[in-house]
Amino acid sequence: MSQTSNDTNLKATAGYSIEEGNAASKNAYHWAQKTFSTRAGKPGEPAQDLAGGFSNEIRFGAERLGIGSDGIGTKIEVAERLDRYDTLGYDLIAMVADDLIVAGFVPTNLSNIIDVNTLNYEVVDELMRGLHDAAQFSQIAVTGGEIAELGNRIGGYPGAKMNFNWCSTAVGVLHPSLERPLSGANVRASQAVVALHSPSFRSNGYSLARRALTKTFGEKWHEAPFGESRSKNEEVGTDGTSADNQQLTTDNSKTWGEVMLAPSLIYSPGVAAVLDAGLPLHAAAHITGGGIADNFKRVLKNGVGAVLDNLFAPLPAMQQLAELAGISPTEAYLYWNMGNGMLLVTDEAQAEAVAETLRAHGYQAQVAGRITPETDVVLHVGAGELRYEA
Repeated sequence: MSQTSNDTNLKATAGYSIEEGNAASKNAYHWAQKTFSTRAGKPGEPAQDLAGGFSNEIRFGAERLGIGSDGIGTKIEVAERLDRYDTLGYDLIAMVADDLIVAGFVPTNLSNIIDVNTLNYEVVDELMRGLHDAAQFSQIAVTGGEIAELGNRIGGYPGAKMNFNWCSTAVGVLHPSLERPLSGANVRASQAVVALHSPSFRSNGYSLARRALTKTFGEKWHEAPFGESRSKNEEVGTDGTSADNQQLTTDNSKTWGEVMLAPSLIYSPGVAAVLDAGLPLHAAAHITGGGIADNFKRVLKNGVGAVLDNLFAPLPAMQQLAELAGISPTEAYLYWNMGNGMLLVTDEAQAEAVAETLRAHGYQAQVAGRITPETDVVLHVGAGELRYEA
């Protein structure tokens, strides 16, 4: 089977358009780039050649720092539904720390802002406790923050103790083994691609997921049981990750709410270990909104493409949700990570060593494919061939 990203009206399915989002982001960056001249030749001068990347570089003399901002989006509503908030800190750090590490910046510090309707001390305490645990795991210091009470400007799940939005900005330092950030400029055909497994939906594609779950189970979808149809080899404990943020996983979840709340695995310590080992990295892509192909294209800058024929299989929860809601493989691989949270480009001769280093640090990793001289990104998965044009 062969499908392209134009086969269906994805906006109608998900309630938003990846294409419009990409266009708006490019336009916003265009305006932001016009401000770069204000710091030209001064401390804080931004890099001019990282457009389309996941974070940007700011220079202080010889010191090169990375900076990036993100939030956790509508996954917050899942926490409000379940009245559980201790896992969201992993999502918040993963979204910015992993955006930094794919450019070669080791995350060091984070500042965050919580916008709330009406303040609830206990909820904020639970959020910050989770953020503390995630920061310990990723070796980040939380060095700034703000809580703003905005009344009816902030909405969410009715009846929750507190409706809120949570965003952060993180900075990192360029890994000492690198002379320049990883931008994709050195990606060439015949290089290898290593995939890191994702044990959750991470913090992306939740608008589509919530629509699908509501359509299937109704407004109380978070209470719907999950896992009864799983086979024995898909039961708790087979994920293989040893990371501390996997107290709640899609494997041990009993309801669809718990499935969707399972926290993001933070990859930055593992990728930093690859760089510490002196192994070559030419580019990396954080698989967030836009799925595998859309994010990987951001670092395929030399007219190259990729064939990925050994990706991790989609999580059972993703397969079940797609089947229940009638979501095609093309749609699913555009909106969700489908079990693959990050892609690394390395030399073919070193690919297995990169994967082994990641495995030694508690991550599931495997050689997933290769860079090709053709521009398309082609996925060979259980559903067949999915081809995404450049």
